Amino acid sequence: MLNRNFWDPFREMIRLSEAMDRLFEESFVRPTSWMLGRGGETGYWVPIDIVETDNDYIVKASLPGFKPEDIQVNITGETLTISGNYKAEEPKDARYVLRERRLGSFSRTITLPVPVEADKAVAHFEHGELTLTLPKVEEVRTKQIKISVGEQPQLSSTAESAQPQA
Repeated sequence: MLNRNFWDPFREMIRLSEAMDRLFEESFVRPTSWMLGRGGETGYWVPIDIVETDNDYIVKASLPGFKPEDIQVNITGETLTISGNYKAEEPKDARYVLRERRLGSFSRTITLPVPVEADKAVAHFEHGELTLTLPKVEEVRTKQIKISVGEQPQLSSTAESAQPQA
């Protein structure tokens, strides 16, 4: 007896649906699987928060399990790069049953809105959290201008020439 397999479009749709389910599960359950290697970032995904004040940027990076000597911070203009290498001591003759902790190097590059003064930056590492205080360059810091009441103050000669004549 001849056994024929006919093409079934509904079976193909189910296979496609299952493939899409696997793709989304890998993307959202383990987000690092699709983030790695994008935009110059490799290896370990480092979550970062950046807060802006009038004079500084405060950057906090979560690096649990890292040692300060395994982390490098570089600043060039308005570009901040945090990189490092995570090494774990491997027991001899060990066979992993489950391994979820990530090993290896990471690099995270962020462009800040304005340049910062790299030589005045301060880095602090405690309990797996790196905190950077990055002072903005003097030219871009917020300056408050005092408002005078009463007589108009005398303007400089360059400012007077820019005043419209009555």
